[in-house]
Amino acid sequence: MEMSAGDIAGSLFPIRPSAPNQASVLEFSRLENGTPIRGVVFDMDGVIVDSHPLHRAAWKQFLQSVGRPASDGEIDFILDGRKRAEILRHFLGEELSAEEIRDYGSRKDHLLRELGRRSQPIDGVIEFLVELRQAGIALALATSAARSRTEATLSELGVKDYFDTIVTGDDVSIGKPDPSIYRLAAARLHKSPTRLVAFEDSVSGVQAALSAGLRCIGVASGLRVKQLRAAGAEVVISDFHSLSLSDRFTQWK
Repeated sequence: MEMSAGDIAGSLFPIRPSAPNQASVLEFSRLENGTPIRGVVFDMDGVIVDSHPLHRAAWKQFLQSVGRPASDGEIDFILDGRKRAEILRHFLGEELSAEEIRDYGSRKDHLLRELGRRSQPIDGVIEFLVELRQAGIALALATSAARSRTEATLSELGVKDYFDTIVTGDDVSIGKPDPSIYRLAAARLHKSPTRLVAFEDSVSGVQAALSAGLRCIGVASGLRVKQLRAAGAEVVISDFHSLSLSDRFTQWK
């Protein structure tokens, strides 16, 4: 049975019955914060699309091809909301030129396409986006990915037009955990950051959202749940099946 936001002071979302590792969702719904929420900002990889396994494989193949093999532990670096240039310089050296970054990035994306598997959405996120749009809630995307890959991914999933604005790594000079990308998303939505909620799957993403003034919900499972909570996420969910809109939330649009 869903919990009505009208029954819980400060609730953002009612919570469907959740798995044991999602028990903290209930805690989030009970936060006493009367600030009306005017919009939601989503990260892309690991939040909208389940792309991490593909990206891990593509980066590992690319680094092997340029003579810089990386262990699974080292590859974890790519999952922390980094811009492509930062990832390449981390593994291949700070002296890389802009031209080399473009070339290497294209080679990595080619390997990603060669893997030949269609991107899959995170469970429940499409339905949740539909609910938000139908309720008139402002939506933004704030991703460290390049614009070309971002738009291709969103178009493949059929959700590109759901977003009022799309901010990518191409739009900011410094990536997450710097708050610039979230500040820009808020500015483009014409909303105060304090009236926005972010969904993030990385420590640097959570830090960026909080530093910009947004509230933040983490999206993760396993060991990363504790990491996101430690970074400041108010709650961590494994997918979007545990969330739905409440009458009270729709009245905040």
